[in-house]
Amino acid sequence: MSDKLQKFVGKFTGGKLTRRSVLGRASAIAILAAVAGFALPDAGIAAEPKKGGDFVMGLKGGESTNSLDPALSTSHVTAKALRTYGETLTEVTPEGEVIARLAESFAPREGGKTWDFTIRKGVKFHNGQEMTAEDVLKTMQRHSDEDTKSGALGIMRGIESMEVDGDTFTVHLTTPNADLPFLLSDYHLVIQPNGGLDAPGAGIGTGPYKVTADEPGIRYKFEKFADYWDATRGHYDSVEIIVINDDTARANALQSGIVHAINLVSPKTAKLLGRSPEIDIETTSGKGHYIFVMHVDTPPFDNKDLRLALKHAVNREELVDKVLAGYGKVGNDSPINEAYPLFDSTIAQRTFDLEKAKELYEKSGHDGSPIVLHVSDAAFAGALDAAQLFQQSANAAGIPLQLKPEPADGYWSEVWNKKPFAASYWGGRPVQDQMWSVGYLSTADWNDTRFKNAEFDAMLLEARGELDPEKRQEIYGKMARLVHEEGGLINPMFNQFIDGMATNVDGWETNPEGDLMNGFIAVKTWFD
Repeated sequence: MSDKLQKFVGKFTGGKLTRRSVLGRASAIAILAAVAGFALPDAGIAAEPKKGGDFVMGLKGGESTNSLDPALSTSHVTAKALRTYGETLTEVTPEGEVIARLAESFAPREGGKTWDFTIRKGVKFHNGQEMTAEDVLKTMQRHSDEDTKSGALGIMRGIESMEVDGDTFTVHLTTPNADLPFLLSDYHLVIQPNGGLDAPGAGIGTGPYKVTADEPGIRYKFEKFADYWDATRGHYDSVEIIVINDDTARANALQSGIVHAINLVSPKTAKLLGRSPEIDIETTSGKGHYIFVMHVDTPPFDNKDLRLALKHAVNREELVDKVLAGYGKVGNDSPINEAYPLFDSTIAQRTFDLEKAKELYEKSGHDGSPIVLHVSDAAFAGALDAAQLFQQSANAAGIPLQLKPEPADGYWSEVWNKKPFAASYWGGRPVQDQMWSVGYLSTADWNDTRFKNAEFDAMLLEARGELDPEKRQEIYGKMARLVHEEGGLINPMFNQFIDGMATNVDGWETNPEGDLMNGFIAVKTWFD
């Protein structure tokens, strides 16, 4: 290839003509080939998945308290483990469409108040049992039980009843919901034998890989399941997840070839790491948000003026530039951004205003005692740096913000959703209804701001049954404004997922729903 042509290729490939970069930029390369007479290797365009090999991930977000019980998954590591060994009734594609998985098909009745799911035949669990519609029913019943600790309980509360007739699983809702198939793609709702009632943490599912080692906070090991039903997935012989919470150690593991993929690459080191000829950095703008959450039912955060003072004391642009190194977008104290359908773009952006923050703080009548923010980089990469910048700007406004660093191990079980002011992270959800239902409905177990508003709850139910998109968007806009003004969410920035991979990993898909292809990397990729 000539030097001139090599430079032209470099504009589209970042200087590395890998098979994945060719596949991801096929149109540009096709033009190049037509103009310059450049012939690609046959494998470059029509790459077929190859079978075999041992795929290893180094992941941040694992703890010794983790469980393979889908209901209890709260961390990045267990979410990836669930995608590796388990499957849900439906799945949301990278394009935002919902497709059937363990359900062969689905259809609404009664204007979306009743949904029928035809359960796929011939699917086996890792224990050799064949999956049935009864297993699906039991799974949904377990996550719907008011005594459950399931992270999916918030989205299950709209179900009035469920039943099975042969291979058909039917859901009757209290109100119509056009988004139900999207909601049932939630990673907590992995279908288990007898719904997981017998052994919820056994790690038995229907996925392409079965669990062979379960060492919470250390590693998980999987081997290919010989009786897996879908030949288009699960190309490796084995998969391993190694928990590496330290950012530097995780990057070093990728550079040295110990692992083939890592999540949550530090924005500060992403460009440097990507200079390696053996590593690709993939960035994906998504719905994930790096946040600070206040319990609005706990002093001093039960004071609206104090909450607003803290919200105006955050320099959002500075956090995006310095903490995310530009890999993100400014947030506006709502969990919803333009990546969601029916987003209301007319909500005014909250500004960084030290004078207003000072005025609101004084108006709040706070006694001047330290306002403690619990933080750990376990919440998100750069959380400590973000908190320090927040502290500096808040102190400049006369707000006595004090940081309480917390250990990474146990952060999600002992700090998040327990301490009244803490750093947190949400990966977003496929549709607005699910994000609102899981995190902001008054009865949601994962309502980590303790936001309980009857008007909001009523609007959520109204929007859920509204089939007119314009009317639904209007309702969602009102809900977002309520959270923006009344809630305990400080959302300075939305993410870009920054993933690192060895260049010999093929099959990459950009998925705005989550890091590492929304957790499907081990399921859908292969070695070239």
